[in-house]
Amino acid sequence: MIVLGLESSCDETAAAVVTAEGEILSNVVLSQVEEHAPFGGVVPEIAARAHVTQMDRLVAQAMKQAGLEFSDLDGVAATAGPGLIGGVLVGLMTAKSISAVTGAPLIGVNHLEGHALTVRMTDKIAFPYVLLLVSGGHSQILVVEGVGKFRRLGTTIDDAVGEAFDKTAKLMGLGFPGGPAVEKYAAKGDENRFSLPRPMKGKPGCDFSFSGLKTAVRQCLESLGDHVTEQDKCDLAASFQKAAIESLLSRTGQALKIVRSDHPDCQNVVIAGGVAANMALRKNLDALVQEHGFKLVVPPPALCTDNGAMIAWAGIERLQLGLTDTLDMSAKARWPLDPDAEPAPFAGYKA
Repeated sequence: MIVLGLESSCDETAAAVVTAEGEILSNVVLSQVEEHAPFGGVVPEIAARAHVTQMDRLVAQAMKQAGLEFSDLDGVAATAGPGLIGGVLVGLMTAKSISAVTGAPLIGVNHLEGHALTVRMTDKIAFPYVLLLVSGGHSQILVVEGVGKFRRLGTTIDDAVGEAFDKTAKLMGLGFPGGPAVEKYAAKGDENRFSLPRPMKGKPGCDFSFSGLKTAVRQCLESLGDHVTEQDKCDLAASFQKAAIESLLSRTGQALKIVRSDHPDCQNVVIAGGVAANMALRKNLDALVQEHGFKLVVPPPALCTDNGAMIAWAGIERLQLGLTDTLDMSAKARWPLDPDAEPAPFAGYKA
């Protein structure tokens, strides 16, 4: 079984060809960092236009690298949401066109499920497992019980952790994308110099909050006045990173207690999404999950950020179960993995 996967939910245009054995025959990713860098964040209109301009070329490149014709495909998968709707439409409509012409089944993939299932391609782990999903748009803890079967234990009540990294970097003038920039500066800083809050730490439940931490960074910068040195930035980046990681660890620890009780057979904890590339987070999370009797599984860094291979693999998982879609499938700006989860509490929530 061979599936072409297309990803265009945010600021990466991507196409990949993957087999049912987990072999990645091609994985082409075009980043839009240079286009968005002047604005310090992703501009939806610029992203959508870039996807329109580049998607056909990337599909052709992915197929050529795989050494295949479109007639060789057993399915074509594309992110159908959630994401910036203009970009999602580009990938989904391209997949529909290929499906209509070749007769290969269409599989509309939830972008978040693509991240969630990547480890089953790279590490062949079994269900159930715990997923810490951390990216620019999402911060969630879920139990992955099967394909399309998720139980959400916690989510952010305001900003995602990746957004907090990006905005912290923007406040300090470190450039875009913010996650790698903050991590680079943090490596040269004193993480104990600035006293920053650990939002939600110690409170019941598994929900996150990062807006207060971001505000505290801004207040620290204001207190430094007009002469912020490079060392000031390094120290503040290190202090912010430590606070963000401790917040994530606090909530994840709560979740692992729940999982150990409800799923005694669960052995693995997976971290996915762009923030999963942060090495300090990986190191500290590894220690935490071992303390709770679990094993940490992390996809390779290139498969943590948005890519077509994860979409192709999720398409394979769904296709093997007979889960295909018709050509009238709609793109979705929002698409929760666990539609039955309670709505996130508002930012003024008091546990």
